[in-house]
Amino acid sequence: MERLARRLGVADAVVIGVGAMLGAGVFVVFAPAAAAAGGTGLLVALTLAGFVAFCNATSSARLAARYPESGGTYVYGRERLGPFAGFVAGWGFVVGKTASCAAMALTVGAYLWPDRARLVAVIAIAAVTAVNLRGVGKTARATKVLVGVVLGVLSLVGVVLGVLSLVAVVGLTGFAAERIGGVGSVSGRVLSDVDGAGAPGVLTAAGLLFFAFAGYARIATLGEEVRDPRRTIPRAVPLALGMVLAIYLVLAVITLGVLGPDRLAASTAPLADVVTAVGLPGLSWVVRAGAAVAVIGVLLSLLAAVGRTLLAMGRRRDLPVGLAAVHRVHQVPYRAELAVAVVVTAVVLVGDVRGAIGFSSCTVLVYYAITNASALTLGRDPGRRLPVRLLAVLGLAGCVALAVSLPPASVGAGIGVLTIGAAGYALRRRYLDRAGGR
Repeated sequence: MERLARRLGVADAVVIGVGAMLGAGVFVVFAPAAAAAGGTGLLVALTLAGFVAFCNATSSARLAARYPESGGTYVYGRERLGPFAGFVAGWGFVVGKTASCAAMALTVGAYLWPDRARLVAVIAIAAVTAVNLRGVGKTARATKVLVGVVLGVLSLVGVVLGVLSLVAVVGLTGFAAERIGGVGSVSGRVLSDVDGAGAPGVLTAAGLLFFAFAGYARIATLGEEVRDPRRTIPRAVPLALGMVLAIYLVLAVITLGVLGPDRLAASTAPLADVVTAVGLPGLSWVVRAGAAVAVIGVLLSLLAAVGRTLLAMGRRRDLPVGLAAVHRVHQVPYRAELAVAVVVTAVVLVGDVRGAIGFSSCTVLVYYAITNASALTLGRDPGRRLPVRLLAVLGLAGCVALAVSLPPASVGAGIGVLTIGAAGYALRRRYLDRAGGR
């Protein structure tokens, strides 16, 4: 069997995970989540989504250390729960992340050239696929550059708003107070709608926000390309998740404080609207460019991860075996990468960003439910201080609760596509069993 090269260390894995997460939450998901949960409800939902992601990350890290190969929960489910569970996980990941790729590509287009968003999206897919086809080392280096640019833009926004807030607090001028509305007004907007959304709205928002945390799985799906995976993956996953959660919480407070939940819910570019709202429209284009770079980083990691899952499924003949081909020079699953690019391009031409996010969240939550169920079969782990079995139980329950709380159209589409995949798997297995018995 052709194997992939192990080239990634802890820092590389962390950067890929951060690059896969940063962008989706900041530039896409905050608006629909605010519409579902309101002000304080958004912060509660963000914390809840982060906790469920932490539970999933703990289970993923344990399983990835045990099975250090490409495929993620597709492999773990097969090994721990049986082939059918593995297929459902792999199919859920592939279709969910394909929708995510389409959503990210469309977001790039919406920020860079709204009138030609689909054209820009197709160009972005082609460019990112070209980078990925050059090898995972190129993907990691490109992601490092993109993450650096994104953090720079987000830091610029944070510093500007922080300075304005400080000026307003000490009362040096009326300039800042006029633009941020005063500290009391900001805190009032952040803490608005405390009881307005209720538990259903918070759960719906948490399910949507989970979309923004799912990037840490990219580290596990690249397990075959990580050096010393038993040590590297368990360290990289929580580091990437912790960094992103901290950034998301800060930015959620900033966007809510400046825009308020109603304006945030209606926004298509929250951070760009924030800098415009405080009287700095010149920064809007900087933020838009940074947003496009951030989302390209997400797309870069997403396409690589889906390709690796197709590689694993092709190796086990759950999908066409041709998808398991590895390029002799660049050592990447080039046929799988190209297949993903073609399908994502097709979805981009007919798809919708918010619908794709809801669908992706539903199917990926099913994927992580299987992750946690698989981790429960590992037994106790004396080498870890965390209550890993309890976290797996909470992660499993959290995934189910968030999945069923998503918008009904997203839940229906997710269940329908998973059912079609499961039926196809059963029919194919039945055919193979009959053919083998002749």
